[in-house]
Amino acid sequence: MTVRATKRSAGLLVFRRTGEGLEVLLGHMGGPLWAKKDAGAWTVPKGEYEADEPAWDAARREFREELGLAPPDGEAVPLGEVVQKSGKIVTAWAVESEVDPAAIEPGTFTMQWPPRSGRIQEFPELDRVAWFGLGRAREVIITAQAAFLDRLAEHSA
Repeated sequence: MTVRATKRSAGLLVFRRTGEGLEVLLGHMGGPLWAKKDAGAWTVPKGEYEADEPAWDAARREFREELGLAPPDGEAVPLGEVVQKSGKIVTAWAVESEVDPAAIEPGTFTMQWPPRSGRIQEFPELDRVAWFGLGRAREVIITAQAAFLDRLAEHSA
């Protein structure tokens, strides 16, 4: 029997304070499987890492890879871990900063598309990035990651 290692991802949840309250920066997952989805298709910019890489280093590296921007400096607020439906464990930190969604230059991935076509195509990791108030963010973020929003709200209260 083969034992599969649990996949782990780490990411940064960038937030800002506005007159209407907290807003968070989320990315819409790229590729054809997510193109027509909104609810449950937005995520903290994050990515997988190996056991020998510290999660914090991975979160900063993945921010740069996924958005094409330097990770923001500032106090990192640990948001802990969540387990997604797939079993992947996601660790996140919140960092207060301003990011212009128009400035992103997303990394890409390749996959066979359409299925069984033999054609390999390239897609952006995140096809768009936007600011959301916490209420709207809860409606669109991957279900398990909503806990990060709650933890950020608790920390900022």
